[in-house]
Amino acid sequence: MPENNYSDYIIYVDESGDHSLDSINQEYPIFVLAFCIFNKQNYTQSAVTKLKDFKFKHFGHDMVVLHENEIRRDKSVFKTLRPKSKKDAFIEELTQIIEEEDFTVIATVIKKDELYSKLKNPYDIALTYCMERAHRFLKSKDQDMRTTHIIVEQRGKKEDDELELEFRRICDGQNYSNINMPFEIIMANKMSNSAGLQLADLIARPIGLSVLKPKQDNRAFDIIKDKFHRNGFGEVDGVGLKVYP
Repeated sequence: MPENNYSDYIIYVDESGDHSLDSINQEYPIFVLAFCIFNKQNYTQSAVTKLKDFKFKHFGHDMVVLHENEIRRDKSVFKTLRPKSKKDAFIEELTQIIEEEDFTVIATVIKKDELYSKLKNPYDIALTYCMERAHRFLKSKDQDMRTTHIIVEQRGKKEDDELELEFRRICDGQNYSNINMPFEIIMANKMSNSAGLQLADLIARPIGLSVLKPKQDNRAFDIIKDKFHRNGFGEVDGVGLKVYP
């Protein structure tokens, strides 16, 4: 008998864009929520080790927290990635780590400017879709009756309280199948040096750009798209990637 009823999987979550409907950025009028689902054994033995080794190589220590926005904009410690050839090599190696790692992606992209109703928070819509699909993934692995932890970044007390309330509602049956979902939420500090949160951070924006600018070159997405959860027919749309509306 196992000592606990924890599942073999853990889910790390990040977002791209903001969920406000009061002021929509027309250059990026979307909100993306990305779930990265890892088998715990693979995660500890591979992803964690690879990211630590990567940081030691490029910075000499492993305290750097990889943020896509800061890397892209040459902010903080990432402004040392000069000349361009150095940054290109850095991104190439990081991209290779993402490509090699074994994890499953479930994401929702909300087109905020096309929402029929402004009454529901885009974050809540995306969270519902992602949790429903994550539960189906876990069911396919015979893990849906065991507790799976979902790790999200803290955003502020008010936002965190609202998120936890919505999370509990979804878990308690306010979902498509009207079933209880044995998820538990963990809210981590934004500077938490978690390999899973950092990998989730790196994939959210490329997913958004693939919807917003489908014809634009997007090498990161070319790698991510092979990690989307698929149904028995190999379909991704509405399964591993939900675009709403």
